[in-house]
Amino acid sequence: QVQLLESGGGLVQAGGSLRLSCAASGRTLNNYYMGWFRQAPGKEREFVAVIPWSGGNTYYADSVKGRFTISRGSAKNTVYLQMNSLKPEDTAVYYCAASVSLSIRTMRRVDQYDYWGQGTQVTVSS
Repeated sequence: QVQLLESGGGLVQAGGSLRLSCAASGRTLNNYYMGWFRQAPGKEREFVAVIPWSGGNTYYADSVKGRFTISRGSAKNTVYLQMNSLKPEDTAVYYCAASVSLSIRTMRRVDQYDYWGQGTQVTVSS
């Protein structure tokens, strides 16, 4: 089992920045992929970014490319999502997720992730 705990959400003005953290526990994550998703009210959960825990290429949704950065922290089992130039349309609950196996074809699919955090609210005011 893997437990994921997000933090760092809050209220920010448009153009501002936030950094979300995801602390993982329960087992080693060397073979996992760590993703961030978000869900706005009345909308489906959508892919934001993903990173292999062991290192490698990162992938982003087109809507956040160039503004968000996913990274692994120096702290044990921590993944970050640095969000810059935030827009009101970025407002959502942001979820951290872990997957044992992904491909470029499947990495954006919610059903490909095995473990989920409880989410953290990000609100961007205009």
